[in-house]
Amino acid sequence: MTKTIAILMPGDMGHAVGRVLREHGYDAICALEGRGEATLKLAAEAQLRDVGSIGQAVAEADMILSILPPSAALSQAKAVVDAMRASGKTPVYVDCNAISPDTAKQVGAVIAEAGASFIDAGIIGLAPGKGRGTRFYASGPDVAPMLALDGKGFQVIGAGETIGSASALKMVYAGLTKGTWTLQTAVLLTAQRLGVIEPLLEEFEFSQKGPLDAMRAMVPFLPADSARWVGEMEEIAATFASAGVTSGFHDGAADIFRLLAQTPFAEETRATLDRTRTLEQALETYEKYVPSKA
Repeated sequence: MTKTIAILMPGDMGHAVGRVLREHGYDAICALEGRGEATLKLAAEAQLRDVGSIGQAVAEADMILSILPPSAALSQAKAVVDAMRASGKTPVYVDCNAISPDTAKQVGAVIAEAGASFIDAGIIGLAPGKGRGTRFYASGPDVAPMLALDGKGFQVIGAGETIGSASALKMVYAGLTKGTWTLQTAVLLTAQRLGVIEPLLEEFEFSQKGPLDAMRAMVPFLPADSARWVGEMEEIAATFASAGVTSGFHDGAADIFRLLAQTPFAEETRATLDRTRTLEQALETYEKYVPSKA
């Protein structure tokens, strides 16, 4: 039975997952050695048990949920495998990161070298406690350990026996959501730069009211997450390319997030967002970081 679950690492999503697991009777642990102040604060809010190092987390855990920026997914798996070899303990390893199917297979191969079970997972939705609910899609030869967590603060849905299927589902889903936000931002920035933003917004108000409302609700607040979403867009681009579909849309999406990450609003967190900022105010600032024309 899974009793102790390690959350590596307890960021915005991870700490909330750990919190609901703890509330459902699991021993939710984390490894805060070398982590930043923000992560320490989130772990404390969720009342996760800090065991210090990744090595100690591996030694104590029955299951590891890897939840961190996609660029760190492979290196994290390698660090966990080193700890598995040192301790002789091989807990189930679940990669919950926004990575391409090919990257998921690479991570799975690394974990298999240590003799541990691997589950490919993709998270869709906001963190537990926010929005309409969090769903974990899980794929691989044996997803029973993840399915056992269904209803423990989130939903778990089987996505087949193939490693990479859950990640593929996450990639195409985020390709629409985050891809749409970046396309909207690019359209608005172009209008701002060309001096037609006011008539464009007036036309949107008349003929595209729903999309405009969505833009006002999302576009001013993208910078807070933009730096960590660059890597996700790169993984989505790789996913599309592997399917023979153009990667250009999400290469461009990554560029938009890189631009937003340069703005002063990128210093905000989801907890400190200035919700009074308007779309027009955000665009005025964003435009300053658009490269000058040659």
